[in-house]
Amino acid sequence: MLNKNKSLILWISIIMLAVGFANMFKYSDSSNVRTVYFSEFVSSTERGLVSAVKLYGNHIYGDMKNGQKFLTIVPYQDKDLVSRLLSNKVHIQVSDVRENSLITWISIILSWLPSLLIIGMMMYSMKKMQGGPGKAVGFGKSKAKLVDFFNNKKVTFNDVAGSDEAKEELSEIVDFLKNKQKFSELGARIPKGVLLSGPPGTGKTLLARSVAGEANVPFFAVSGSDFIEMFAGVGASRVRDMFEQAKKQAPCIIFIDEIDALGAKRGSGLGGGYEEREQTLNQLLVEMDGFELNEGVIVLAATNRSGILDPALLRAGRFDRRVALSLPRLNEREQILKLHVKSIKFDEAISLSKIARGTPGFSGADLSNLINEAALLAGRRNKKIVSEEDLEEAKDKLLMGNKVKSKLTDAEKKLTAYHEAGHAIVALHSDNYYPIHKATIIPRGHALGVVVSLPEDDEMSVNKAKLLDQITVAMGGLAAEKIIFGEDYVTTGASSDIQKATDIARNMVSKWGMSSKIGYVNYTYSDDRYSSTSDDTYKNIDIAVRDIIDKCFATAYNLLSMHKDILHTLARKLIEVEEMSGDEIKQLLGMA
Repeated sequence: MLNKNKSLILWISIIMLAVGFANMFKYSDSSNVRTVYFSEFVSSTERGLVSAVKLYGNHIYGDMKNGQKFLTIVPYQDKDLVSRLLSNKVHIQVSDVRENSLITWISIILSWLPSLLIIGMMMYSMKKMQGGPGKAVGFGKSKAKLVDFFNNKKVTFNDVAGSDEAKEELSEIVDFLKNKQKFSELGARIPKGVLLSGPPGTGKTLLARSVAGEANVPFFAVSGSDFIEMFAGVGASRVRDMFEQAKKQAPCIIFIDEIDALGAKRGSGLGGGYEEREQTLNQLLVEMDGFELNEGVIVLAATNRSGILDPALLRAGRFDRRVALSLPRLNEREQILKLHVKSIKFDEAISLSKIARGTPGFSGADLSNLINEAALLAGRRNKKIVSEEDLEEAKDKLLMGNKVKSKLTDAEKKLTAYHEAGHAIVALHSDNYYPIHKATIIPRGHALGVVVSLPEDDEMSVNKAKLLDQITVAMGGLAAEKIIFGEDYVTTGASSDIQKATDIARNMVSKWGMSSKIGYVNYTYSDDRYSSTSDDTYKNIDIAVRDIIDKCFATAYNLLSMHKDILHTLARKLIEVEEMSGDEIKQLLGMA
């Protein structure tokens, strides 16, 4: 009904403006009309100066023969007016008085129309700022949205793959929301707030929705930035209004996404304690644990920067529980992939465990994006189902970028083939390196080629022998270039390999205590307390890092020199086919 009234008012305004414009153009020369005395009009008529008149009741609009327009009013009923005009050869046009009355009313309305429109716009703006009747939110009202699980898909723990520890922790909240009386009889106090922290894409928002779905309670969703405005006091007002709405729906859940926008440590801004953001945070602290109880209202919050939150927000009685989410491990990635492939048509023969092994460091959001990219790729290829080839292509695209359309020259292709063959052969002869998944010389992003290895499982810690093998494999490409093309013809293609090797070696020496020359001391701190480290120590660190890399390069160089024949064999095959799987490489080199 409200929308219909708005439309009606809009159309009336458009029609009135159209009439006004038409009237304006019709009488666009009204500024040239001169008002004259009736006696002057009579005199001009008798002298033959009037050419035509239009009679509107007692109003006379006329044109002089010299082009001047005039207006006069007949002061009495002049019976001889018409005959006098006719005798002086004046053209006469008569208009109905009702028409004149209509035009008068239209003129009055149009004259007031601009003022009325301005007043209406001001009233509408004030109403929007204050929150009019029927509005869910307003300028000082909470922007929290009540999620409608009837129109939106209900999310439960079954829709969240992995994160078993987090779900177990949150199931207690679900139990309280379902069976509050059980805890109350024991005198237990349920946590008022639960903080979900972890890297982006690990499913914090999805977990919060699943808690509400499991408990089947109202779910208010809001972002931390929704509370912050340039006007003082608005954020605090929105916090109060949000909790007032939540109390009416209790038991319920309030979910604050990116709470770090609201809950950063106080005293860091230019405004001190009077800064608008800090006033808003103060109000949130009071609402969560102040004089007034908020029974049945549980606050879930998500952030990937828990270190900057105010200590008062994290104390007991506010965010009592902290659920840390991490990037999914191998078995969790496989569970997430199984969940997401249900939404697409895919080949049942796809090895999701193999895809999971090839996606270390992927978050749940990344894996969802991987499945979607594979489906889009299959659609562009006019396929009916998504194959493992599509998933591999999508994974390469996300990890390394799109294929570069411009082809390599023969010289660049040859050099890239030997470079990648060097990496592959050193990897195959390393006892502690990961199995090779594939080698390719197809350019992607900034890489001209790559050798991909898949770990057998996720690793929480890595031993020294494996780290040394990683450096040795990284040096394999540069060693192959030096053996085949000579010292003076090595290229810049090994820059990323050198960077990777340097980072690993420096961490081994200065952070992980893997150098006997430097000892078990951490020299990676930049804090002022550690500024007393001598220049000699830093020099020794550099020498130790150089020593590790030089030894690993020498190992790769000697190994490739001993197996130069298979280096040529693999490089020539890569030039021919451009991409080979790990099994194909082993068969070619007789190492299967």
